[in-house]
Amino acid sequence: MHPDRRSWTARAAGLLPGPSATPFTFWYLIVLLATTILQRAVGESVSARLLAWASTDAHNLWHRPVVSLIGSALWIDGSGWLVYVLIFALAVAPLERRIGAGWTFAVFASGHVIATLVTELPVLVALRQGWLPLSDAHWLDIGVSYGFFATAGALVPIMAPRLRLAAVAVIELVIVVIYLTDDPASLLSVVTVAGHAIAAHIGMLAWSPWLRRRGLAGTLRLRRPAAPTPVRPDARLAGSAVR
Repeated sequence: MHPDRRSWTARAAGLLPGPSATPFTFWYLIVLLATTILQRAVGESVSARLLAWASTDAHNLWHRPVVSLIGSALWIDGSGWLVYVLIFALAVAPLERRIGAGWTFAVFASGHVIATLVTELPVLVALRQGWLPLSDAHWLDIGVSYGFFATAGALVPIMAPRLRLAAVAVIELVIVVIYLTDDPASLLSVVTVAGHAIAAHIGMLAWSPWLRRRGLAGTLRLRRPAAPTPVRPDARLAGSAVR
């Protein structure tokens, strides 16, 4: 294999989460893999009941808030685990390499919990006031996207200044695309897109002062490949044997 190709392969492999360098990212993906396999193993009816029990809908948040907040972060769409490996490698793992597993969990949890409460509590109030039908108390709301967007947002202040505007534009564009490819007319889609935006800005703004105090602002830069060192003709001849 060509040396340059081997180095790029090694760099690509180094981006993947591992149990020693990025334990939070790695073991979280393992948990999501386990619950994904469980969904397929138990069948659709049992899987639907498990997801409904773990959902952070208004009914569950009223009756068992802690259980639903934790449980909803342990499930994803049954067919999308490999996609989450990619997006975790792009956003969660790089943050963990810089701030550690514990603080990455804190950023992730802050986005998941705060964005969920800020978007779902108004729905709960509207239900209790009779402004929404009771069916809106039981919609399915699971997944890790709020936590992911919080970690992606927290990467923005860490980036070099010239990269930040592009990173913000990409994050906002992804949120808009998710909203438009869902059902834009449904209340759940509106609540979800608001949650994504809130979580991303929690990472960008709320965690930015802490990252600056730790000296991490602007430390994530694109590396340019080093230019090859020119070899002088006389040095090449000096190191060769004449037969």
